[in-house]
Amino acid sequence: MGKEDKRNRRGKKDEGKDDKRDRRGKKDEAEETVVAPAHLRKNPSAIKNKIKRQEIMVKYKKEKKALREEKRAQRKKEAEELGDKAPPKLVPRTIDNTREQEVTMISAEDEEIVGDEMDDEFASIFGNEETPKIMWTTRPFPSADLYPFIQNLMEFVPNSFYYKRGTYDIKDICRFAGNKAFTHVGILSEKEKKCNGMVISRLPHGPTAFFKISNVVLMDKIENHARKTSHQPEVILNNFNTRLGHRIGRFLGSFFEHKPEFIGRQVVTFHNQRDFIFVRQHRYIFDDNGKKARLQEIGPKFTMKLRWLQEGTFDTKFGEYEWIHKQHAMDTSRRKFHLKTSEDSWHLLVEVYIIVFIPRQVNLIRAR
Repeated sequence: MGKEDKRNRRGKKDEGKDDKRDRRGKKDEAEETVVAPAHLRKNPSAIKNKIKRQEIMVKYKKEKKALREEKRAQRKKEAEELGDKAPPKLVPRTIDNTREQEVTMISAEDEEIVGDEMDDEFASIFGNEETPKIMWTTRPFPSADLYPFIQNLMEFVPNSFYYKRGTYDIKDICRFAGNKAFTHVGILSEKEKKCNGMVISRLPHGPTAFFKISNVVLMDKIENHARKTSHQPEVILNNFNTRLGHRIGRFLGSFFEHKPEFIGRQVVTFHNQRDFIFVRQHRYIFDDNGKKARLQEIGPKFTMKLRWLQEGTFDTKFGEYEWIHKQHAMDTSRRKFHLKTSEDSWHLLVEVYIIVFIPRQVNLIRAR
């Protein structure tokens, strides 16, 4: 009886070894199986181990990039093989190309718009009958950090002058500037020692606008920036093609005399995109043959966003507003813009400028 028990125990032990071998074999088979790509697996954020989660995310990004490049190469190969029969190029869906149409869109050839331009507050400047003269000032008791931006603005806009604000009201400042033959007055505000607002008034009869200011980069902070010269710059107003946008474009363009000196090769650009106005200043540089050109930034650069436009000079109590931004009533859709309706891009603007305008200016410079 004792011998039979020993044999049974030995048999069970051998069976246990066989089970272990089977489990080891299954484990080896599982390791050999192909694991699904990281981008098709469970969300990595569910992994509690930080190091493992980071490893999975790195794999996910690499696999996703490789897959995207593979699809792009495949589409390119198919397009070359099919030629004219190739499917149209994929266009990414953006807020710009899915925008809501604005009913106040205008055309440059519109007779009514041309008539308004002949008779508006900026006609004398655009007709070179009046030379712009700008007065800059600040809020009462500004910080020292605001003065470098003022200095940059005075270099950016020709014929600019700075006057200390003191304790004077804006109405008194507008009256004083009008008596001194200034055409515009600009008042800068700040928050946390950074410029965050600009009130601009056309003298003597308005209009007045308030812009939020952001993303200010001074000239000396721009890498490899060019030096500004005393030449009158060219002015580009891009994407101001609603009725309100057209008026704001002419308002901003009235800061400059419209007698560009092409020999200076300086360009000031007000580029409107999604109701943000990007302000830039460049110099274009030609190669030895004059066939190619590149742009060098002068600065400063900053972003403006219109908050309100008022008839007449500054008067928040009795003044009549032409347009005022009401966030809850107007910002019901991210695809609706008030200053722009057409699809343009900054890169297209620069490319068109280099191709269309620069050759004409090369000939003018050579002629001189």
